Amino acid sequence: MRGMNTPTSSHCPLHAEPPSPPPPSLHAPGIWPPGPQAGLTGWHLLRQMSRDLLGTLADWQQTYGDVVHLRIRPEHTVVVTDPHLVRELLVTHHDALVRWERGTRVFAQLHGHSVLTVEGDAWRHKRHALQPSFNPKAVGAFVPGIVRATGLALVDWPAHAAHWPVESALTSLTMDVIVQLMFSDQLGEDARLVQNAVRAVSEAANTDFYWPASSPDWVPWKRARREALRVLRDLIDRHLQARLRMPDDAWANDLLSRLLCLHRENPQTWPLQAVRDECMTTFLAGHETAAATLTWWAWCMASNPVAQAAARDEVNCVLRGGTPTPETRPALRYVAQTIEETMRLYPAAPVLISRRALRPITLGAWQFPARTMFMLPVQLMHLDPRWFPDPASFQPSRFADDAPQAPRGAYMPFGTGPRVCLGQHLAMAEMTVIAAMVLQRFSLSVPDGMPDPRQLLNVTLRPEQPLHLAVAPVASASV
Repeated sequence: MRGMNTPTSSHCPLHAEPPSPPPPSLHAPGIWPPGPQAGLTGWHLLRQMSRDLLGTLADWQQTYGDVVHLRIRPEHTVVVTDPHLVRELLVTHHDALVRWERGTRVFAQLHGHSVLTVEGDAWRHKRHALQPSFNPKAVGAFVPGIVRATGLALVDWPAHAAHWPVESALTSLTMDVIVQLMFSDQLGEDARLVQNAVRAVSEAANTDFYWPASSPDWVPWKRARREALRVLRDLIDRHLQARLRMPDDAWANDLLSRLLCLHRENPQTWPLQAVRDECMTTFLAGHETAAATLTWWAWCMASNPVAQAAARDEVNCVLRGGTPTPETRPALRYVAQTIEETMRLYPAAPVLISRRALRPITLGAWQFPARTMFMLPVQLMHLDPRWFPDPASFQPSRFADDAPQAPRGAYMPFGTGPRVCLGQHLAMAEMTVIAAMVLQRFSLSVPDGMPDPRQLLNVTLRPEQPLHLAVAPVASASV
């Protein structure tokens, strides 16, 4: 326990900030925060979380506060919902943390050794190499591809429908967008097959999180997962092999070409398997979080017609019947606010991947030993009335430029610190363009008698039942 009152240092100049003043007093090492009774093993706490993770964590926060200790043998887990302490963990102490080993092993079964799953020097190298393709300037070049894919998809939406499967339609659309940006292609007839495969692997991963080990892939009850993995890997490999058969000067300027350039420049560091792994992560993360957010955005628009009308007025004023461009997209500020408020209410990743301390950490008044696990449920901070008054209401004005600012760390749908989501700028560009083009063409409303959708967490946050909404054409639509 020696050295436990010495905070770790930050080596990230982009995220470092002045150290906070030391707390007035520290609890002695070995003293844990309050938390629910563990009993002999604490495994009943794990069962509670597996049934309703977000509701269970919210109950514990109400009972025990912003720092809650869970003794689930052999682990000590600490749930943190204080914004300052969460930022302190992810920014100040980032070099003392690794992501939960079990969680990354589950993800690695699908993502391989991509930037999502690796740690240490391997992660730093991959992040540095990939960053230029996802910075704001690079993202601007992707806007025409997003517009093209969205325009093609919206042609197939009905002019009138009382129960349009908007969630499925938006998921297919975001898949079309990411396939366009990655491979300069379309999914075509494979769309429904791929969509079902993504759902199957997500459900399997969410189940695996609550078990200490995974059963082998060959067991009979994993047949659906095996088939889903085959579908997704075939999708990636088909495009990769097709690109390799082309002469270099015929390559499109897309994400696959950029990855293959890394392979050509340094095949030892970037073998073709590494290219496949990054393609899988980009495809899955690049469409799933956007699809989940846009599904909830559609619900928020349908259930808040005044906000929907204001967003549509902005679209009409800015675009004047045209389509978004890299130059006009930043002017769609209120549309972006509706997306930001949606992510506050329904963050696609409501609980960040847990972190494990590699060495002792002082956090606030607590001194935690090495190997402590930290769980960070961002949705609980997003819905905390201390930071967001009337937190259950949909108020895009919270994110206006002149709105009062919540404490840093209280809102972080993409995470924060050095491992902030690599694709955050692309995600915001994609969602803003898609939202604007939907608003140009369609009015969204809640079908008669439909209850508010319940939330279900399967890696990302989705409605428990597939979302259907009423759609109707916008009278002024001319695109």
